[in-house]
Formats: sequence, structure tokens, C-alpha cells
Amino acid sequence: MARTPNDIEYLISQISLGDREAFSQLYDATSAKLLGVCLRVLNERANAEEAMQDTFIKVWKNADRYSINGLSPMTWLITIARNTAIDRLRAQKPVSDINDYSDSLASKLPSPESNVAHSSDMKRVSECLEELGDDRGAAIQGAYLDGQSYAELSELYKVPLNTMRTWLRRGLLSLRECMDR
Repeated sequence: MARTPNDIEYLISQISLGDREAFSQLYDATSAKLLGVCLRVLNERANAEEAMQDTFIKVWKNADRYSINGLSPMTWLITIARNTAIDRLRAQKPVSDINDYSDSLASKLPSPESNVAHSSDMKRVSECLEELGDDRGAAIQGAYLDGQSYAELSELYKVPLNTMRTWLRRGLLSLRECMDR
């Protein structure tokens, strides 16, 4: 079930009191979206999952710092997730002298051939999503590109949760078949 901002604020306030059940409910309600945020920054699922877990540790430890200010509590959570992912990204990159890269800077740019191939792949994905139909294609995009949870999508498209799961599973199979053609 999708949570309102008031529900999330309530859960955060309960977490500040050490309520583990509220923490579990907050995790269930927000983890997909926060994983999406971390994934956008880090571009690697395993690393993004670790950053998301670090995010929830910070939420547990700092829930008492959250203040109701009229803004969405998701903004607070997303900020923590984004900053955690950025910190993790910075920690991965060793500090180097620019001269270490002077010979390879030009080779890092995509070639015209790879730009054409990437453009062609993106066009093919778009065509395959269109073949799925408006609702199913948009649901797949929402779940796997925008980080929406199954529950949010179920509510958005006004279908039962299990139906949404079936849409997404079958949609991914159809998408794979389409891409293989």
C-alpha cells in the first residue's frame, strides 16, 4: 500500500523513538525508490544496494533530526540516499594527478560508431516498449527506470498488486523476446 507523506513522517517519528516495526514499514514503503536514487548515481546494482543499506542505517541513527517542515519527507530520505551514494562514489575514485590521464582522455569519448549503436539500441528498446501497450510499457518503465514500487504502480493503474507483478514479469519476457528479434 502506498504511503502518504503524513504516514512517512509518522514512521520517521516512531523510528526516532526506536520503533523497529516502524523502521521495517518505512523500509518496505521507500526502499525501491531509494534504491533507484542510489542506482542512478552509482550505475552498479550491488554498490547501489550497499549505499541504500547505509542510507537506512543513517535514517535509523538520525531520525530524531528530521523536522516536519511542510516539505515531503521523501525529500529528506532521497537527500540522504543521494548524498550517501555520492560519498560512496567519491570514495571509489582514487585521487590522481591529471598527467596520469593525459594520454587516455581522447580514448574515453564514445566513438561515432558507438554513438550510432547506442542510439539504435535505445530506439529498439522504445519500439519494444511500445509493442507492449501503453499501460504495460509505462509500468515497466516506472518500475525499472523510475524506481516506482509495485504497490505504487498497482495503485496508479488501478489493478491488484499481483496483477501488476504479472504485468511486469510478462512484460519483461516480451521485451526480451522483442529485443532478440
